[in-house]
Amino acid sequence: MSQTTMHAAVAVQAEAPLQLQELPIPVPQAGQVLVKVMASGVNPLDTKISRGQGGHARQPLPAVLGMDMAGVVQALGAGVSAFKIGDEVYGMVGGIGGQQGSLAQYMAVDADLLARKPYNLSMREAAALPLIFITAWEGLVDRAKVQPGHRVLIHGGAGGVGHIAVQIAKAHGANVFATGSASSRETIEGFDATAIDYREQTPAQYMEQYSAGEGFDIVYDTVGGATLDASFSVAKVYTGHVVSCLGWGEHKLAPLSFRGATYSGVFTLLPLLTGKGRKHHGEIMAEATRMAEAGQLRVRLDDRRFTLNDVNDAYRVVAEGNAAGKVVVELQPSSERN
Repeated sequence: MSQTTMHAAVAVQAEAPLQLQELPIPVPQAGQVLVKVMASGVNPLDTKISRGQGGHARQPLPAVLGMDMAGVVQALGAGVSAFKIGDEVYGMVGGIGGQQGSLAQYMAVDADLLARKPYNLSMREAAALPLIFITAWEGLVDRAKVQPGHRVLIHGGAGGVGHIAVQIAKAHGANVFATGSASSRETIEGFDATAIDYREQTPAQYMEQYSAGEGFDIVYDTVGGATLDASFSVAKVYTGHVVSCLGWGEHKLAPLSFRGATYSGVFTLLPLLTGKGRKHHGEIMAEATRMAEAGQLRVRLDDRRFTLNDVNDAYRVVAEGNAAGKVVVELQPSSERN
């Protein structure tokens, strides 16, 4: 491979394995940086796009997929002053809206989307964070304005967004409760939240036990469907706020309205799709760096290691729901990895 080309995994067509191809290394335009990608996080949406689904991501095939990455700045486009060559950075930077994704050895990235990588996280850990951290932060902080002393309920507290939401709420001084199955209790309690087995207790029962029947100040639904409907019924009267990152179905708002509570939706893809709000995503990632370096943020990683050569195995694990934590693909030789 010459110095002008790179290896990348390409989704050539729906339902087909990703193919390794040699592509030109992109040139950073004004406002962009060229990043040597060290690690690429795999999200469920990535696997859906590869199967020809996830139409809301507006990513026609063939395409290089992957929204999340961590890497090292190699070159600066005109007008970029926030970073310098050699900086270690991370962010949610592409893979949707017709933009090149992170399953490639190099990316030209809008500098507004990036933040400095936490010094105490590996490239692999950092690449797992962007989408789930931004999604959790936008819901809890931007929409629901989480405050010290708030009683916060996270649905799916051991999941990707869920376990990050638990940590953000804890860092803001909230009292945190999280639903999950019996098998996820240890994980939830490991992040210092109170675990609720949704199979053993009804919403009315756990609302009575943990809020004396008053309801929760914030309910963050990361599951969707019937779980969002249940969320409406446990919000605190008048001041409760329900947030969902999967509020895509049809739902009856009467239970929420009768409690005088409010609702917000989170759609994390908007800045990449519209170009609006990108700088805020970079600011949110800077908050992730601050939390990680303060010892307030950990990310659950699946123990299995993947490279571009076995990227299809990584996608299969995520698509089948068999991951025990986030799955990450490493793109550089082992001698270069952090």
